[in-house]
Amino acid sequence: MKLRTTQDNTHELIDTRHLTDSAYVLRMSRRGLQFRSGQHILLGEAGSIHNREYSVYSAEQDDFFEVLIKEVDDGLVSKQLKKLKAGSKLQLEGPLGFFTIEPGLIGNAKFLFVATGSGIAPFHSFVRSYPPLDYQLLHGVRYAKEAYDKETYSPERYVLCTSQDEGGGFRGRVTDYLKSNPVEPDTHCYLCGNFEMIHEVFEILEKQGVPPQQVHAEVYF
Repeated sequence: MKLRTTQDNTHELIDTRHLTDSAYVLRMSRRGLQFRSGQHILLGEAGSIHNREYSVYSAEQDDFFEVLIKEVDDGLVSKQLKKLKAGSKLQLEGPLGFFTIEPGLIGNAKFLFVATGSGIAPFHSFVRSYPPLDYQLLHGVRYAKEAYDKETYSPERYVLCTSQDEGGGFRGRVTDYLKSNPVEPDTHCYLCGNFEMIHEVFEILEKQGVPPQQVHAEVYF
């Protein structure tokens, strides 16, 4: 997909939904924007020279557009966007990226989604866009309260891995879970989160016999 011109990339903020003290979802007007689940956009306040990459959180069929944002201490854009009120203007470029699912695999293949923190965003879009998906989702967080919108996922397909409390379905990291629960080699695996997790999961999946061409990654720094 091509980037749109700067003449038509302004969107209006509809509302901000706070998930935790630091994580929130921005919903904005879609204005006909076409994207594939798994892609990301460059987003910033209209008129600002600062923007940041965020994965699409909403479904392909929604009439609005959403991103999941985690406010970070040194994150200029995440702090700016959190302060905006409904009706504010946002500047958006994209969509970009190839962290997507081949249409022919939807409903015909098994998937493993592994996320840390706000890296769950593209998987939220996958699951909502493609109801026939046969998937398992591992979400690694520190505390159970960071299980963003977990009600979106079928309980039997979702495993919350918590490293700092007992509130999840599994106490430990996603890598610990995978070591104890091997993946079938014909599974298509998508990883999104911090680099360390992705590197470790790649090695685990390789040892479990998953072909490298079936492992796709999107790094969140």
